[in-house]
Amino acid sequence: MADWGELDEALRDYQMTCNSNERLRKMQRDWSKILHFNCEDNGVKFTMDVDHGEIVSYREGHVGTPDIIVTTNSETFCDMFWGDLNPVQKYLRGEIKVKGSQEDVMRLDAISYVIWPD
Repeated sequence: MADWGELDEALRDYQMTCNSNERLRKMQRDWSKILHFNCEDNGVKFTMDVDHGEIVSYREGHVGTPDIIVTTNSETFCDMFWGDLNPVQKYLRGEIKVKGSQEDVMRLDAISYVIWPD
């Protein structure tokens, strides 16, 4: 089980990876969303703000009205944000739950394929 410190470290790496990926930034340039994340195993919640394809901030707790809600366990979030696993398979098996519009879920899927092409 990962605590907020580990999640924070993984999120920092993920933010850097996403924001430095020119292809991803161009592809998501019209996408601005608030994402809420829920860790099923330890109750940690966090928020990510995306503005025109750039992750501008993330923080512990839920802030604002979410466009997308993602739920799984803390270790899966860490592995996903560090790039150690492609979340698509876990999503298809129901281990990662995503609530949002069909368009936003498809965007997350596209982001996965750009960041984790294998």
